[in-house]
Amino acid sequence: MVMECATGRHSDHDVYAAQCPCRAMLDLLANKWSALAIGALEEGPQRFGELQRRLQGVSPKVLTQTLRRLEDSDLLTRTIYPAVPLHVEYALTPLGHSAAVPLGLLRTWVEENLDSTAASCQPQHT
Repeated sequence: MVMECATGRHSDHDVYAAQCPCRAMLDLLANKWSALAIGALEEGPQRFGELQRRLQGVSPKVLTQTLRRLEDSDLLTRTIYPAVPLHVEYALTPLGHSAAVPLGLLRTWVEENLDSTAASCQPQHT
């Protein structure tokens, strides 16, 4: 579905068009670690270690890259509190909360329908 750009920064928005800038956002949100990080942050602000424990199987490097991409896209904020040791928290922005809604529906659908898919018979890959 082609949408007119509300800000006027682009001619239109069409995720099916190869050069559409919305492809980058789709790529970010379709990434499993992004979807899981956004879901975990729905519970409120969290520190890096809390997120890493919640997102079982993510490496520190991949989590750092994911959080940076989400921050660069204004989906989350990174707040540094002056303390020893340094205290950093991540929290969803209003835009991140709006993205959490459809991602939450997708995660729920996956959990409810996994046993009905061929994927339930496949080995897990990390």
